[in-house]
Amino acid sequence: MSERLTWHQYFMTITRQVAERSTCNRAKVGAVIVRDKNILATGYNGAPAGMPHCTDMGCLIYESRNPNGDMEENCFRTIHAEINAIAQAAKNGSSIKDAAIYVTHTPCIHCLKVLVNTGIKNIYYEAPYKLHTLDEILRATGVHLEQVDLAEK
Repeated sequence: MSERLTWHQYFMTITRQVAERSTCNRAKVGAVIVRDKNILATGYNGAPAGMPHCTDMGCLIYESRNPNGDMEENCFRTIHAEINAIAQAAKNGSSIKDAAIYVTHTPCIHCLKVLVNTGIKNIYYEAPYKLHTLDEILRATGVHLEQVDLAEK
């Protein structure tokens, strides 16, 4: 008999599948918000409903610099997966306070700030993304960030 997936592996596997709906040309990102082993909302990165997608029209990339002087590239057309999951929960009247979120990639600093303000306490991710930019917020807020390895059982 094969071993069962852990709960973290189960939700991360679902998160990967959600990411397949992404309409971003640069990265497929998925997010799943969970409380008490129940899915409350999902989200993937893409354009707002009814708007043209990057896969149809191309990306609208802009550059900016962070306070350290590092160059950042973002797309005007795309909403991040975490924000789309939060919006879905709000649209459907689901409280996400004290929930956890599973994300295919570490949240960007902007998504992390929103997740903190929604009351999410645990963030699980598969692939690291600019982890060094998150340290100060994680220390100050006590939000737990943990990598999930899908290979371990």
